[in-house]
Amino acid sequence: MTGFNAIAAVERLKKETKELRKKRYRRSRLDRYKAELIALKQEGASNAECQRWLRQNRIKVDHRTVGRWIEKNFNG
Repeated sequence: MTGFNAIAAVERLKKETKELRKKRYRRSRLDRYKAELIALKQEGASNAECQRWLRQNRIKVDHRTVGRWIEKNFNG
């Protein structure tokens, strides 16, 4: 016998998989403008209008990116 423990190996591999799949959060460039973007959305601005506002502040993003960010950060 080689001393190989399949149960221990599987447990170790499953633990490694769980660590690899952990969602890592990287700050968005839009996080800096959270208050302003939420205020714009509350006043009825569209995602494209928010994108244009950001572009005026030298932040170049797609309106779909703005939409995803708002979906995650805005409940109204």
